[in-house]
Amino acid sequence: MNLQYLQDLYLQHACLKPLTDEIVLPSPKLIQLTNIHASAFSFIASSVFKQIDYNHLFILDDKESAAYFQNDFETLTGALDICLFPDSYKKTGQIGELNSSHVMLRAEALMKLNTINPHKKVLVTYPEALVEKVVNTESFSKNTIYIKQSEKLDVSFLTEFMVSMGFTKVDFVYEPGQFAIRGGIIDIYSFGNEHPYRVELFDDEVDTIRIF
Repeated sequence: MNLQYLQDLYLQHACLKPLTDEIVLPSPKLIQLTNIHASAFSFIASSVFKQIDYNHLFILDDKESAAYFQNDFETLTGALDICLFPDSYKKTGQIGELNSSHVMLRAEALMKLNTINPHKKVLVTYPEALVEKVVNTESFSKNTIYIKQSEKLDVSFLTEFMVSMGFTKVDFVYEPGQFAIRGGIIDIYSFGNEHPYRVELFDDEVDTIRIF
């Protein structure tokens, strides 16, 4: 029995259409599904996702459940914009040392949610991650800087902006939240990307932008 066969069983199940019809109703409604075991929830969720052309929010019980579900959902749907939205700390529920990879995932999720594109977006999270405050859309847009090839870049302004956003200026970047400027080379390790960016200038104009 292969994966596609299992997916087809869920997609063709008689209960799927009544479920999706109830979900898309304009008024909020509480729907309870019973006797859902193991990975059945992932199959049901992916089937609903394929039938409904809306963004989706899935709130799991905890960090581990959310991570497993996100992995299953990505495998079953092949969707492009599936974001795991974790809490920011190394120990869930305890405000202490930041987990830089989690901060990066949160920033990436917010960036995708704030970007208009044709893909349905999916946010997978859990209660502890949701209670953390995030910047509102207006402030997020206002405090976003765009660097484009062949356009002029004021290095002094960029430096002031990065520092004001909490970035640390270093000689060489090695973790999110750092930036380095060496002559016409600017390295930026954003919280919203897995790898740092390198911006190379020709005089005061952006010559190349690449990930390294």
